[in-house]
Amino acid sequence: MTRLHYATDLTDIQWALLETLLPPPKKTGRKPIDKRWIIDAILYVLRTSCQWRNLPHDFPKWKTVYNNFLKWRNDGTWKRIHDTLVQQVRHAFGKEPTPTAGIIDSSSAATTESGGEQRGYDAGKKINGRKRHIVVDTLGLILSVVVHAANIQDQDGAKLVLHGIKDMYETLKVIFGDSAYKRCGLPDWVAAELDCVLQPVLRPVNVEGFVVLPKRWIVERTFAWLKKYRRHSKDYERNPDSSVAMIYIAMTKNMLGILENKGRRV
Repeated sequence: MTRLHYATDLTDIQWALLETLLPPPKKTGRKPIDKRWIIDAILYVLRTSCQWRNLPHDFPKWKTVYNNFLKWRNDGTWKRIHDTLVQQVRHAFGKEPTPTAGIIDSSSAATTESGGEQRGYDAGKKINGRKRHIVVDTLGLILSVVVHAANIQDQDGAKLVLHGIKDMYETLKVIFGDSAYKRCGLPDWVAAELDCVLQPVLRPVNVEGFVVLPKRWIVERTFAWLKKYRRHSKDYERNPDSSVAMIYIAMTKNMLGILENKGRRV
């Protein structure tokens, strides 16, 4: 069958950057399917939000694509690739491999009628579904992500997304967030558990309408990056681990584009 090319496909430069980060092929068994073909199919699902079963027929069989997605989700491949690219992008921008500052925020997304694990009602946003809770660096790159039920308050969800972050990023000294993260002694918990300062970024007093808040716009831009991929318009996954994997894949594609464009300017 003739292989068609889609706007969602990796470019040759992006594939060259990604190929070395993928698990090596098995030395025994049948000849493996081209991994670039598999990843292009996953990116097609991510960008268009089509059902796995409705992948165009010039891609590998949907079950093969889906099984590879699950395998790399379960063995940590997506996270490992993502975290490696974070360091590469930071290096490309002249920054140290690990950050000293982070920004935390959450975004609620409705789930579908198929349901799944970890669902709840966010009364503030009036959304029945899940929250994507992230910590980003000053470039907007994700340092930690957790997907949990939308009824979990931000000050409680923060402990889930911040748990273990100091083990990955020992240099982290300050984390910025909105006023929700001042509640229930969370700043004291962050200071005791992470040896970090949780710094609220407050809205200016007596100012009406839209205001760009220092540092906060960075994490909002990251959510905007994710929403370029229609799979993130809702939380379509039954398993929150798949939701996290889809976030890693979206950010991986975004970072590959950044590195490609950065290389063209050199």
